[in-house]
Amino acid sequence: MIKENKQMASEEKTIPLCPLMSVGSQVEIVCMQENCAWYLKNYKICSVYMMAHNSMLDVQAKQRAAKQAQ
Repeated sequence: MIKENKQMASEEKTIPLCPLMSVGSQVEIVCMQENCAWYLKNYKICSVYMMAHNSMLDVQAKQRAAKQAQ
């Protein structure tokens, strides 16, 4: 039973969710991937996720720079 729970947990992590369709919804919407205009086929990733990730990296770099300047 423990193996089954671990397997289910790992499967849940691999199912991509749509950040746009899931906002404000009680139910998370599964990403349509190649059927979605926001999906980047070359990178196999959602462009909304990629923009958010890049923004987070920029913020972290600015915070590190500000911390080092102190």
